[in-house]
Order: sequence, then C-alpha cells, then structure tokens
Amino acid sequence: MDRLDAMRVFARVLERGSFVRAAEDLGLSASTATDAVKQLEARLKVRLLQRTTRQVRATPDGEDYYRRCLAILADVEEAENGFSGGRPRGVLRVDVQGSQLRRFILPALPRFLADYPELDLFLGETDRFVDLVREGIDCVLRTGEPRDGELIARRIAVLPEVTVASAAYVARAGLPRRWDALDGHLMVGFHSSAIGGVLPLEFMVDGVRRTVTLPNRLTVNGAETYQAAARQGLGLIQVPRYAVEAGLADGSLVECLPETPPSATSVYVLYPRSRQLSLRVRVFIDWVVALYAQHLRPGAPATEGVRDVPMG
Repeated sequence: MDRLDAMRVFARVLERGSFVRAAEDLGLSASTATDAVKQLEARLKVRLLQRTTRQVRATPDGEDYYRRCLAILADVEEAENGFSGGRPRGVLRVDVQGSQLRRFILPALPRFLADYPELDLFLGETDRFVDLVREGIDCVLRTGEPRDGELIARRIAVLPEVTVASAAYVARAGLPRRWDALDGHLMVGFHSSAIGGVLPLEFMVDGVRRTVTLPNRLTVNGAETYQAAARQGLGLIQVPRYAVEAGLADGSLVECLPETPPSATSVYVLYPRSRQLSLRVRVFIDWVVALYAQHLRPGAPATEGVRDVPMG
C-alpha cells in the first residue's frame, strides 16, 4: 500500500474509531487496515493511535498527523479531479430525515446516479444527532437552525408549514377560528430531544411568533407517527406543507388557521468543518439545492419568520 492510501486508511480509522469499520468503508480487510497504520507508525517512528478493546483514539502526534493528512488528501483529490474532467468518484455517505428522503430525493436518484456513474451513494435515514466524523458520514440534511459550531451549514431550502387536523376531528371539535381561542382543542404532542419536552404550537401573528401549548392525550417522537396520529383524529399538528398535501387534497385533512400559519422551517446541509469540501459533496449539494427548488412552490417564504426546529 502506498503512502497516500495508508493516510486514507489512518484518517478513516481515526474517524470511525475502529479498524473494522474503517476497513469496511474502504473495501479492505481489517488486517490490511491494521498493517497500513503500523507501517505509517514505523516510518514516522511515532505512535499515532491508542488502541483499547473498545475504541481507537489518536495520540497527540496522531491528532497532528490526522490534520496534515486531511489537507494533503484534499489537495490530491482536487489535483486528480482537475485531470479527470472533474468527475466525482467513490462512496458518498449522506444522512437524511426519512420523509424528505422519500419525498424529494429518492424519486430523482436514478438521474443523479446516471449523471455520475463513478459515484456510489450510501443513504442513512435518521432524525437523531449524527456524529459525522465518528460515523463516517460526509454530510447530513437537517431541519432547524444549526447549533453545532464544528459543522459548516448551508441552507438549501425553506419549507412552508401548516396547521392541520383530520376531517373527523374538525367535525367533532369544530374548526379553530383564532390562534388565541383554542379552548376545547387538543394537539398531538411532539417530544423534542433537543429541548427535553413537548414542542408548543407556533403561529405567526403580524410578523411576531406566538406559541400555544394545548392539552394532549398522546405524545410521540417520530415525524411519521405524528402525522398518522393526526389522521386518527387525535389533535392538531404542525408540519411542512409538502408532508400533508395529499391529505389536504383528498379532504381527509383540514388546514386550520391559515391566516396565522406556523413559521417556516429551514433545511440545511451540514458537513464537518475539519474537512475540505470534496467534489463528491459539492455535486450532491448543488443537485439537492436544485431539487428542492424544483419541488417547492413559487412564493414560498425565504428567510423571514423561519422556524427554529431542533436539529435531528
């Protein structure tokens, strides 16, 4: 194995905290990955990693060498891209919230993969916090304002939000008339790990964000279960409009209080500050920006009244 490949192995081992996981990412055997790092340590005459039965960590020399490896590998990738016509290659690892993955990304993937035949895509589907470096993820798509200063964030879309309830709920409890006159109404509670509690309902009133917490018989922590609970008539919910367009169109869901809608929700792509943005990530970000713009309706809110939804 040449020195650059050994650097790639070392960097991936440190990021993944495991020789086995790094080897799987790179299509190598665990013994090959182990030998590569041992050869680096022998050549440098320093110990780069501290190994235990549970994890692998960098020594102080290893941390310094890791940062230098990232810079060198990024420069090499840029140089190679310049001579290969700028074609991205290799595996791109992305994590996306599930409903957005199915609504926006999956239907357009065949064309994206056809345009970049040397690029393979791994798509994770979670709402949770993802440690990009340790889990070997290149970038994530998340809603809400970024709170992690170690990540670079680029806003790619703003999603209009809507308050809805099932037609059966409205028939039973009545159609809400005012955001500040919701006595007798219920909401489906959505538990946020970021705040450690149930999110209130939000309404934009003359440009000012107002919040209301209603009684709830059910609390959930999953986006799809949240929507399903509303369809069962269990209370009001607030979600991106795209998620309930079909229900609004067929009449099974009813929009409530459209004159005081929830504040809009931003979608960001985030990637580690410690890494130079690779060509693989750049082409994906450019593609997903165009994709969201194509799907979202003209006239959707831009930056005013953006909802601060806890990051998944």
